[in-house]
Amino acid sequence: MTALGCRELSRAKISPASASFHWLFRQCAHFHWTNRRPVVVKPPHQEEQSTALVMAASGKVASFRLPPLPTIGEIIKLYNLRAERQLSQNFLLDLRLTDKIIRQAGNLKNTCVCEVGPGPGGLTRSILNAGAADLLVVEKDKRFIPGLELLSEAAPGRVRIVHGDILTYRMDQGFPAHIAKKWEDEPPDLHIIGNLPFSVSTPLIIAWLEQMANRSGPFVFGRTRLTLTFQKEVAERLTASTGSRQRSRLSVMAQYLSTVKNCFTIPGRAFVPKPDVDVGVVHFTPLAQPQIQQPFKLVEKLVRNVFQFRGKHCHRGLEMLFPEAKRFELAEELLRSADVDPTLRPVQLSMAHFRALADAYGRLCRENYELIGYDFREELRQKHQSQKRSGKSKEPHPHHSIKKEKC
Repeated sequence: MTALGCRELSRAKISPASASFHWLFRQCAHFHWTNRRPVVVKPPHQEEQSTALVMAASGKVASFRLPPLPTIGEIIKLYNLRAERQLSQNFLLDLRLTDKIIRQAGNLKNTCVCEVGPGPGGLTRSILNAGAADLLVVEKDKRFIPGLELLSEAAPGRVRIVHGDILTYRMDQGFPAHIAKKWEDEPPDLHIIGNLPFSVSTPLIIAWLEQMANRSGPFVFGRTRLTLTFQKEVAERLTASTGSRQRSRLSVMAQYLSTVKNCFTIPGRAFVPKPDVDVGVVHFTPLAQPQIQQPFKLVEKLVRNVFQFRGKHCHRGLEMLFPEAKRFELAEELLRSADVDPTLRPVQLSMAHFRALADAYGRLCRENYELIGYDFREELRQKHQSQKRSGKSKEPHPHHSIKKEKC
């Protein structure tokens, strides 16, 4: 044993009696070597994908399990990893829980998986132990790369590492075209799985829902399934039914495009560091036929305006889809055409109501092209500035008069 290895193990407070000692000791040298030379993580190549998929075709992956490895806690100590609060990082160390999350995704044997934000690799291990043939991990924080490389060595040809931001990563280029299936067919053998940081979970799922509607990004391969974690409150909104207190913009946007299931709740104490909230595991399966047959941007604008005034009657939010000069006239025409009671509250509107409203609004936009780009906030802002210049400002600034609606 070298002095270098002894110092590293001592600093990590890991006993040589550990069952994974020899593996861990070999990685100590790797750790120091990667600290002396920058880690270069290459984008996925076709030959790497081919190796994994050949293994899948031969059935060799199905029974493959990882060799003895350091625990996640040992990995955190070895690489001196700390969760960054500003990045909303929380580690899940209990592999029984990570295995339970993976079971919600279904059978992963010989499949392709993209894991979002693997961190120290807890979910990553469960995905590999479940038999995934080709695992692409996308990690923004470079501190986690050495630990992920350790897992890549333990599962030769099965793990590809991308150091990048999932919000900008081109997932449509991450997997070979031949795994794609027609949209109307069964979902492809491709899954997206992730323990998402709270700070990006909502914008990320909205981006994926838009790609789902447009059949772009990971959905160029077909009806790709997603298994993701969210704050418990967000998970409840995603799955809230008509009339529920949690019904929101996010409920309608997710459910018109996919079947959404709130699988189970993980108590906050299971994470390190412990977050202030519990966490929900949510599974999405895109629908073969969306429940609303209108462009995503149009639907999102309609639903956002309705829930902007969730405590009011629905006509209040719908009126804000139209310029002030024609507001009441067009709002009345919209509600009449959609056959929707204007005194219903936003949470009382069913998917059938939203479908009828979206169809009627789409027709009005085709007849009045200026409606497509209209934003009532911009009209209020311009009106406020005009009144301010003339010294007659009596109305509150639009940002103060409009209460922002939760997702």
